[in-house]
Amino acid sequence: MPTVLHTEASRGLGGQEIRILAETRWLLAHGWGALIACQPESPLLAEARVAGAPAVPVRMRGALDLRALAALRRLMRAGAVSLVHTHSSVDSWLGALAAKSLGLPVVRSRHVSIPIRRSRALVYRLADRVSTSGEAVRALVVGAGIAPARVVSIPPGVDTARFHPGVSGKAIREELGIPAGAPAVGLVANIRGSKGHNVFLEAAREILGRSPDARFLIVGDGVGFAEVRQRVRDMGLEPAVTMTGFRRDIPEIMAALDVLVLPSLRSEATSQVIPQALAVGTPVVASTVGGNPELVRDGETGRLVPPSDPRALADAILELVKDPERARAAGRAGQAIVRERYSIDASMELTASVYRRLLDRN
Repeated sequence: MPTVLHTEASRGLGGQEIRILAETRWLLAHGWGALIACQPESPLLAEARVAGAPAVPVRMRGALDLRALAALRRLMRAGAVSLVHTHSSVDSWLGALAAKSLGLPVVRSRHVSIPIRRSRALVYRLADRVSTSGEAVRALVVGAGIAPARVVSIPPGVDTARFHPGVSGKAIREELGIPAGAPAVGLVANIRGSKGHNVFLEAAREILGRSPDARFLIVGDGVGFAEVRQRVRDMGLEPAVTMTGFRRDIPEIMAALDVLVLPSLRSEATSQVIPQALAVGTPVVASTVGGNPELVRDGETGRLVPPSDPRALADAILELVKDPERARAAGRAGQAIVRERYSIDASMELTASVYRRLLDRN
């Protein structure tokens, strides 16, 4: 079978990097060759090694890093790479140029919903196909001047062997001291400004005024961790808000929650945490940013609220925690949608079909 090389120059560990790892593992499990080229000492490299996925450190300092370009060319040759799949700006330049110099096809993923200026769209034209994480992101890529026929929307897939209705959150609630019967509301995301952690905390304060037994989890790490922790202290929310840092037991975290919240302010493509929560039966409250409305059916699998509106966020969360039957119905509806449209198998079959068409053409 052909070998796919994923490239990633990011030094973070968010949904984008986790998706690369999940897709690499799927390819390997389904007879493909696959490996990852990423930054030395990056969290992605560490997580790949934990997961047993082949990953090679390549220092990528910038889009014109000739040493990195040469290293990627050597890796493509040594690994008998058939196709290159790039993900961030720097590696998309380097990976595409290295691949093209060897006559290999290139797929470029666009994960975020930040508008693309036409003057900066050249890197997308280097790719044979652009894969976007949702229809909203696809529209941005097409709007930047990329031919619609070259752009395909493929949302991230959920590993339903890990995220399913049978997952228990009981141990997590016990570990974190969440009292029996107390509503647990969580934000699971890389901690940075665009994810809306401050809005979440304002909503938490509002909710505590009406539901004093509520408990709140902030799960994840990132550049904004210390700032958010200080804000929790300054707002006097420490008794009710727990910041867990990075966790690998995300299925159990999702199952421990009564509501998952994603109050993104900007640049939210097609979130992975929303279908993960729905897969275990946890309803979602999300802002109407980026691809969130593609995943959350307002009033059916959860609620959609305007961004930067703590009162609306609090009201929507309370609607669900105060009406357990409605919340359970939303969870069941979410599970059905994930099984039908957002499983890792469904996502990767679409991705593999893109790969096969490009390989057949070469």
